[in-house]
Amino acid sequence: MINKIDRKKVREKKHDRIRNRFMGTSLCPRLSVFRSDKHMYAQIIDDEKRVTLCQASTLKNTELKHTNDIEAAKYVGKAIGEAAVKLGINNVVFDRSGYIYHGKIKAVADSAREAGLKF
Repeated sequence: MINKIDRKKVREKKHDRIRNRFMGTSLCPRLSVFRSDKHMYAQIIDDEKRVTLCQASTLKNTELKHTNDIEAAKYVGKAIGEAAVKLGINNVVFDRSGYIYHGKIKAVADSAREAGLKF
């Protein structure tokens, strides 16, 4: 009998290992990215205070043709970068949440860098 690998459990395990290595602080918060089947989400978190400082997603954007593609990822990265710079946040730690760093996750990171975040 062939056992099928549960990709969600594998990603959650990777995410736990990644999260054990770093933590968002007041000086350098954590930029966390999540992608579902339909949408993309990003938020900047201060783990010391357990507060979300700002967030961006594709939920309410009507300009996008598709809400879970590279263009949507670029939109989310740009939006989270601009929101963070407005709050005076320049340095962040990038949390890819167990996803492989290419495609949509890389697009979010590159767009956030272009908007003014450093990581």
